[in-house]
Amino acid sequence: MRETRGRTWPTPTMPWVMEQVWNDLLFMHWPVAPEVMRKLVPEALPLDTYDGQAWIGVVPFWMSGVRARLVPPLPGLSRFPELNVRTYVTIDDKPGVYFFSLDASNRPAVAAARWYGLSYFQARMSVAWKDGWVEYSSQRTHRGAPRASLRMRYRPIGPVMDNVSPGTLDWWLTERYCLYVVGRDGQPRQLEIDHPRWPLQPAEAEIDANSMTVPLGLALSDAEPLLHFSRRQQMVAWPKVRV
Repeated sequence: MRETRGRTWPTPTMPWVMEQVWNDLLFMHWPVAPEVMRKLVPEALPLDTYDGQAWIGVVPFWMSGVRARLVPPLPGLSRFPELNVRTYVTIDDKPGVYFFSLDASNRPAVAAARWYGLSYFQARMSVAWKDGWVEYSSQRTHRGAPRASLRMRYRPIGPVMDNVSPGTLDWWLTERYCLYVVGRDGQPRQLEIDHPRWPLQPAEAEIDANSMTVPLGLALSDAEPLLHFSRRQQMVAWPKVRV
């Protein structure tokens, strides 16, 4: 990780507490006017933009090897699909991710993450490879939560990109090493992560249904999303701390 990561600040001195592997991940991004995004993100979190433009991402993938430090992956708890809706914020020159929602098919994982303060929702999900495509489906089933779904297929269409470097939009959208949440006291918290640089590939997608941003009152642009595929990414995470 030290040789290939894209972090611009040191990792925490305390031990990491969680490990995950993200598989067959697709970044789908649409531009959003900053004044629209500002109304959706808590005021305690400064909005991050690229050339004056905010972005929203819908990110399907599946996880494996989910485990706590010093604990092996547990059968039935360490492998499941996940789907994120996200945008970008930054505090103290540490660009990070703000999650509007995180859907997962693993009920114990959802319960644990919600207890931890993350916006996780239970969903009925499936992911499979067929004829070179990743076929992905998610239907939120969480009691009391607004309904949202995604049904699509996607695939990489080229080798790993060798021109992704600091300053490019591809880098700005993906190379982020922390996430931010706002506590009940209205103050921001930061959860740091670390991983190698993203091995991004160009991708294509066929979207049959996508209502993941409807609960936000946000209509996605009619333009095709910007797509990046990554076959596998291994990461570690640290405890959440007050900023």
